[in-house]
Amino acid sequence: MTKENDVVLIYFEGQPISFGRIEEISPDIKKDWYHVKLLLFQMPLQVVTWILRDIYINGQEFTMEGKKIRLEKVVCPKETEPVEKEKTTPEKPSGQKVISLADLKKKSS
Repeated sequence: MTKENDVVLIYFEGQPISFGRIEEISPDIKKDWYHVKLLLFQMPLQVVTWILRDIYINGQEFTMEGKKIRLEKVVCPKETEPVEKEKTTPEKPSGQKVISLADLKKKSS
């Protein structure tokens, strides 16, 4: 169920075109229709209000001026367990000398 403050991906003619956040959902005079205020994440930011049925808010495709549009709720992916790196000292390439910056600072003082 998509609700206020959810981020949605907006599809236009089957192609994703923009992200938006649902700022407000308020009932329309007609049953099962709502005024959906969206903040579109594009430059410049834009606020639009669409009058949509509840099924359209929840992802069913609809049309505006004959163009297919669909909203898809964005769900944050689950975090994967971080892989622990082995704690090893970096190997220096053979034949090269490691210069200590602390030692250089002592010599210049």
